[in-house]
Amino acid sequence: MALLDTNTCVLCRGDTVYASQKTGISPMLDWLSEGKDLRSFSAADKIVGKAAALLFVLAGIREVYGAVMSEAGLQVLQTHGIPCAYGTLTPHIINRRGTGICPMEETVQTIEDPEAALDALLKKRELLRNMK
Repeated sequence: MALLDTNTCVLCRGDTVYASQKTGISPMLDWLSEGKDLRSFSAADKIVGKAAALLFVLAGIREVYGAVMSEAGLQVLQTHGIPCAYGTLTPHIINRRGTGICPMEETVQTIEDPEAALDALLKKRELLRNMK
């Protein structure tokens, strides 16, 4: 977990380590978009909500640690048989301003299919980037 002190998301499998300091689900979206084979990696992430959990499922991650994990994220991981642990369990992941639910969490609120989640999350990220 020491790698989470300086990174937001870390994936490890054997000697292969991917680490990112990008916020939110950007690390996973980037790695999946780049076509990285993430099957059987272990993941440690600062925040694991339903959006991140669905991406972990899609990627074939074998186990997940979330410093903070939402109840919906935990449910997705458990439903797909992915062992997981967390530091703090929370009802929801809130947005960066603390004024409501994270927009990525809202995007996948009614989505259960990991492929559909990836498509929706990539579109949402692009929309949010264009709003800046």
